[in-house]
Amino acid sequence: MTQILGLLLLSFVVISILLVPFINLLYKLKFQRQKQVTRDIFEARTPIFDKLHAHKIGTPVGGGALVILVVTVLYLMMINLMPALGIEITSVYPYKKEVQILLFTFLSFGVLGAYDDLRKTFGFKVTKFWGLRFRYKFLVQWILALSIAFMLYFQLGISIVNIRFFDVVNLGYFYIPFAAFVIVSFANAVNISDGLDGLASGLLIICLIAFLIMSSSILDTTLSVFLGLWIGALIAFLYFNVWPARIWLGDVGVLSFGATLAVCGLLLGKPIALAVIGGVFVAEVSSSAVQLLSKKFRGKRVFEVAPFHLWLQNKGWQEPKIVFRFWLAQTIFAVLGLWLSFF
Repeated sequence: MTQILGLLLLSFVVISILLVPFINLLYKLKFQRQKQVTRDIFEARTPIFDKLHAHKIGTPVGGGALVILVVTVLYLMMINLMPALGIEITSVYPYKKEVQILLFTFLSFGVLGAYDDLRKTFGFKVTKFWGLRFRYKFLVQWILALSIAFMLYFQLGISIVNIRFFDVVNLGYFYIPFAAFVIVSFANAVNISDGLDGLASGLLIICLIAFLIMSSSILDTTLSVFLGLWIGALIAFLYFNVWPARIWLGDVGVLSFGATLAVCGLLLGKPIALAVIGGVFVAEVSSSAVQLLSKKFRGKRVFEVAPFHLWLQNKGWQEPKIVFRFWLAQTIFAVLGLWLSFF
């Protein structure tokens, strides 16, 4: 654990040094949130969202790209240096394959998110290649998620779900669509939650700390090193992301981080604990799903606006109050998830 905490501090320092120059670079590239008419997945306008977020126009996006780059480079360096320094790497699975799966998820969903950031920032239209509609991007998410699920099943041999109080359930081949569903769900849950300054990054840190405790308890060095570096980077990022934010994660960050969060839960064999620990993310994506399904099949809304944090904001709650209270709720969910895991 001492080494992991040291790596956490290392990534914190590196991101802290690089982030201000990176923000300045984004301004020079005009990689900023643009004024636009936002639409949901059914191409319907979302005027309440546009009104509540009008003041965020001009804030740089794409901070997740720096986090991905730094964590990936430091992770590869540390994993290769540790044996040379006499530090033993312990892992539940073949550690090289585990590294490959973690980084493939981290990078592939990041590339997909970067495409979306480019489209939103520079205004590519849906009639052009750059402007693929949501259904096609959603299909790409499923292709990536199924690829990762196949790797988890065939390369690492994971096919079980640990359900507390009920025993371990072996899903067999059904594990593949199940794992893909979990990955896609959390990729979009984190994306939906990234609507207020500091919300998604703060919630992620709480979830990752819980996972770090779990991975350390089973001596999975491969996963613990990755989580430690990721937490340190996000803490440094959060300093500039709290209200009023100087930079946003962007889709490059939230899609990557949501999918990778899900993979961490799957590697630990505890997707149910993942749903509990990430309870706020689950609530956020569920509120959006209910709203969209109701609009599609009933022709009317359940809420004035979704997701839940936006509904609270529309009710008059101040942005920092929503964020802090969601952090507190996520902390309780994390403790509950850990309690269920170790009970």
